Amino acid sequence: MQNDTLAAVDIAKEIFEVAVSDRPGRVALRKRLRRDAFLEFFAQLPRAIVVMEACGSAHHWARRIEELGHVVVLLPPQYVRPYVMRNKTDRTDADALLEAFRNDQIRPVPIKTVTQQVIATLHRLRSGWLADRVRSINALRGLLRELGFFIPEGRKHVLPEAWEIIQDHRCGLPDALKPSLAALCEEIASLSTRIEDVEAQLDALAQQIPLIARLRSVPGIGLLSATALYAFIGDPSRFPSGRHMASFVGLTPREYSSGLRRYLGRISKRGDAYLRMLLIHGARSVLWHAKRMKHRDRLRSWALNLERKVGHNKAAAALANKLARITWAVWKNDRDFEIVPEPQAA
Repeated sequence: MQNDTLAAVDIAKEIFEVAVSDRPGRVALRKRLRRDAFLEFFAQLPRAIVVMEACGSAHHWARRIEELGHVVVLLPPQYVRPYVMRNKTDRTDADALLEAFRNDQIRPVPIKTVTQQVIATLHRLRSGWLADRVRSINALRGLLRELGFFIPEGRKHVLPEAWEIIQDHRCGLPDALKPSLAALCEEIASLSTRIEDVEAQLDALAQQIPLIARLRSVPGIGLLSATALYAFIGDPSRFPSGRHMASFVGLTPREYSSGLRRYLGRISKRGDAYLRMLLIHGARSVLWHAKRMKHRDRLRSWALNLERKVGHNKAAAALANKLARITWAVWKNDRDFEIVPEPQAA
């Protein structure tokens, strides 16, 4: 789009700093706007490119500003920060956005739809409740172990055996602890119910989105991985190739090279740690099931051969990288994953 007007917005909770530039290196207009006057300003502004950091509430404001006829570009905050000169203020943050926008190597973040944000929110809630449940289960097992009651590892053992101990009047558990431990058991059961409810909501939303069913055709990509990719990746065309998507998730080697010396180390672990965790768990599942299959396809045979050479963990990371690339291809080409049988030995 040919447009000389460029507006940078430093987003905040109440006060928004706006810098409007009509040519590179010059700010023609500056405004400090309260939240209730923010959209009114852009409604009166001639059509422009609006640049913001992809931070809290950015996707909401981006959708609202696009409704007013502007083009919105979201930039990753970590790549905007180096352009802040001298002290950090709202004004210098807005100026940094103007400069970072002119760097073609910084790829914009796609604006999420409301559905994508709903799915992302459900994933964040589920992840938080999972962490709370693990913490509560460990606390319950540890407290009972201090009193001589040993519960085996595994969530399926904890609540039944803990309730049995609490309700047994002859086991020797102090009566003063029983109400508190019972409350902890109820909290664990409540967290499990919430997690199941969220997964049911994700399943219901997934049935309304044909793309998610297509992503689930890839081995190792289940409901959680498919919905998370849909919510957090947004648009596959933001990546020139599947390798770029794998790199975005942090599954490609970290490079440290100079001159004629090239060194590729461990995976970079950059990008979204949650997506990377789901992909690696999916890869582990593929490896586990492949060992029990009589007739394997080419992907699973490759993964098992690699596991024998480099070990389980490295093979899982390599397979997760390949799954990310396959997912990109399935998504980009709008076609299901096709299983290729393993070539038969002559």
